Amino acid sequence: MRIRKAEIADAQAIVTIILPTIRDGATYSLDPDLSEADALAYWMGPDKETFVAEDEGEVVGTYYIRPNQGGGGRHVCNCGYMTSSAAVGRGVASRMCEHSLDHARERRFRAMQFNFVVSTNEGAIRLWQRMGFDVVGRLPDAFQHPSRGFVDALVMFQTL
Repeated sequence: MRIRKAEIADAQAIVTIILPTIRDGATYSLDPDLSEADALAYWMGPDKETFVAEDEGEVVGTYYIRPNQGGGGRHVCNCGYMTSSAAVGRGVASRMCEHSLDHARERRFRAMQFNFVVSTNEGAIRLWQRMGFDVVGRLPDAFQHPSRGFVDALVMFQTL
């Protein structure tokens, strides 16, 4: 598997990964009715560096990295990750997380923070904990899950 910076030519492959997750509404606090153009603008916005994971030339995952805050908080980064449904369980998210941690260190970020991990996204939580993240906060009933109602969101953090 190879991870590289995303290019404009990757836009359609990225959309095919991010739109189903956004539409599902179970793991990201994005409007499920977000247009394709707006979803892509969010994922590949000028405030982010966006990457793709390729397996045998096929884009199977994508992530972005950005400063979590401006000013005095810009030394902490934030990331978002999505994997194609066909690639779930193949280690794509693990590999993207490893890459993002290495990239964050290269960019001299001092920590990585996930601001809003939906508590029902148990696979992601286990992965992030395995990758060294701690739960540092719980936001009660902060997310309205499409089938489970109001559920907690977690803040996860790792010093780099």
